[in-house]
Amino acid sequence: MMTKIEDNKVPEHIAIIMDGNGRWAAEKGLIRTEGHKAGAENVRVILDHAKSRGVKYVTLYAFSSENWSRPKEEVKVLMDIFRKYMKEDVAELQKKKIRVSFIGDRTRFPEDMQERMNEVERETAEFDSFHVILALSYGARDDMIAAIKRIAMDVIDRQYMISNIDENVVHNALSTHGIPYPDLVIRTSGEQRLSNFLLWEIAYAELYFTPIYWPDFNEQDLDIAIEAYGRRERRFGNV
Repeated sequence: MMTKIEDNKVPEHIAIIMDGNGRWAAEKGLIRTEGHKAGAENVRVILDHAKSRGVKYVTLYAFSSENWSRPKEEVKVLMDIFRKYMKEDVAELQKKKIRVSFIGDRTRFPEDMQERMNEVERETAEFDSFHVILALSYGARDDMIAAIKRIAMDVIDRQYMISNIDENVVHNALSTHGIPYPDLVIRTSGEQRLSNFLLWEIAYAELYFTPIYWPDFNEQDLDIAIEAYGRRERRFGNV
């Protein structure tokens, strides 16, 4: 049985690298895309439980900018999964008054998906009890390069001086502006790397790695991760 964690030790923002779908499928004798489908189904379960635990923000690394280089058939299936998810699951989140945002280069997606992303963001913008951020076609380095370009243009336009550039300026230029930095990063499947995910934002986040594949990562596993976070001594002030 999980020990009860004090409210002030539950992370406000959890970021999750949902890894292991392909290996989960392979170990069951299934094709990789079946693992992606199972992983998509698990998102709803984990989001519901995170919300029930008092988490306010969850960022999910669903599709990296590097994932476009995967086999065309696999990418096609992933697009179908995302399209279905945004039509059905995201609609369910809307009914629950959950805010949904997207980060990443959405221009690489089919036009109907881009329109749906824009629509969802508009329709959920006023919800403030729970915020889900989906990282699609996302890469932290790309995001930082885009931020640098925005800042450079602002300097050229005399919005501010170079000497005025600080952490807040950079944060406001990133796609994650206005969202608190993650407190806890979870990566499933046993890999222990960040894979170009929120590199600026997670500078002081606690990292939690588990060997469990994403489709098998359940409510109790999330509780264990939150409990591990609660036991750590959080330090701030660049230490």
